Amino acid sequence: MSDIRVRFSPAPTGFLHVGGARTALFNGLYARHTGGTFVLRVEDTDLDRSTGESVEQMQAVLRWLGLDWDEGPYVQSEHFDRHRAVAAQLLADGYAYECFCTKEELEARAESDRAGGRPPGYDGYCRDLDAATREARRGEGRPTTLRFRTPDTGRSTFLDVVRGEVAVDWELVRDFVLLRPDGTPVFYLANAVDDVDLAITHVVRGEDLVDTTHRVLAIRRAMGHDDQPVYAHCPLILGPGGHKLSKRFGAVSVEEYRDQGYLPEALLNFLALLGWGTSDGVEVMTAAEIAERFDLVDIVSSPATFDTKKLEWMNGEHLRRLALPDLVARVRPFVVERHGDRFDEERLVAGCALGHERATTLVSLAEQCGFLFAADTELAIDDESWRRLVGHDGAGELLAAATAHLERCDWSNEGVDLRPVVEAAGQKPRKAMHVFYSAIEGRAAGLPLWDSMVLLGRDSVLARIHAARSRLDGEARG
Repeated sequence: MSDIRVRFSPAPTGFLHVGGARTALFNGLYARHTGGTFVLRVEDTDLDRSTGESVEQMQAVLRWLGLDWDEGPYVQSEHFDRHRAVAAQLLADGYAYECFCTKEELEARAESDRAGGRPPGYDGYCRDLDAATREARRGEGRPTTLRFRTPDTGRSTFLDVVRGEVAVDWELVRDFVLLRPDGTPVFYLANAVDDVDLAITHVVRGEDLVDTTHRVLAIRRAMGHDDQPVYAHCPLILGPGGHKLSKRFGAVSVEEYRDQGYLPEALLNFLALLGWGTSDGVEVMTAAEIAERFDLVDIVSSPATFDTKKLEWMNGEHLRRLALPDLVARVRPFVVERHGDRFDEERLVAGCALGHERATTLVSLAEQCGFLFAADTELAIDDESWRRLVGHDGAGELLAAATAHLERCDWSNEGVDLRPVVEAAGQKPRKAMHVFYSAIEGRAAGLPLWDSMVLLGRDSVLARIHAARSRLDGEARG
């Protein structure tokens, strides 16, 4: 089992999104489950779009998620000479040929194929040019690409752990490019060569790459490697209702989830369940627990659904597993970012203790704690909560009655309970409580109100209610 080698090989052309993060996770989990080796390889064959910043970003994201690799990162562009040497050998052995077609000629013939209902792909125009014609084309200064000569007959097949046998007739796979005119290798060539050189035994990746496997395996065989890695092509990730994954339904960078206050262990747990699950239905697990249970044979072929509400639920579950000091440490940066000039450590600890059982994200908890750091006369009540307060029948009378009660009550959770005040005014506490929440915490719902009032102190609570009453009276006067 220790001979198993898997690799995560992203293209550094942008941010790491949830689909790529899941691919990295499945590779890392399988390596840990089997005692194998997890390799990180940067596939930067698209030099125009690849950036060093993206390479650094991807590594930072993987580390944040807790996905540590054992080897790498290997960078493909640093091995282009090796790829070109293999391409030259394929040309010498008759598996490849020079193509002199210009971009305009290719586009014109492709348009003709579409109009005639012929299958797409290269038409083999330069496949069998004689030596004299090839020399003449070179003399014209035409761009020269190197194409792989796919078999004329037969089928390409491979066994996929997730999808079973995958096959295609070779007549449907057109000759494809190995080297671009500038000499840079394309994905198929670099992928095949590097998997051989790194002794990759298992290829775990998204199902959008299934069709590329036939080309990669053809190159491997032409190199003299008839053995095949074990393939596992993971299902698509869709949004709710089967919609294509979009920014509305989870297709954002992993950093955005980090910045929204999701825990790395929760996001990792959630991603693991997108296309994989346990037989006993257990969902909330640590990374170690997931790795112990994970196996490629348990990946399903049907699309996975990215459910943001489930992610929030899972994040809440992991938040509640944190010890209070750990929770405070994780919330602190978000609080300091918002209230740095008025930050108070003792109040943060108290606020986290109050919100621990209800929190869904670190950001939501930081925002719920915001009222603890506001000056009493400067408490910002969010617009929607204020509109509800203004529209509540008898809001001013409720605030006045609360003031009278709070000026003389015992300052304890039982003493500051305002439900009897609401009932005495002939209203239902469930429908009226938002008035007090808004006046004291700045929003219609938040941390447990009685605990929050005791924490703030009598003078502070009375000052906030007075400020709300004054604002309400001022708006009523016009």
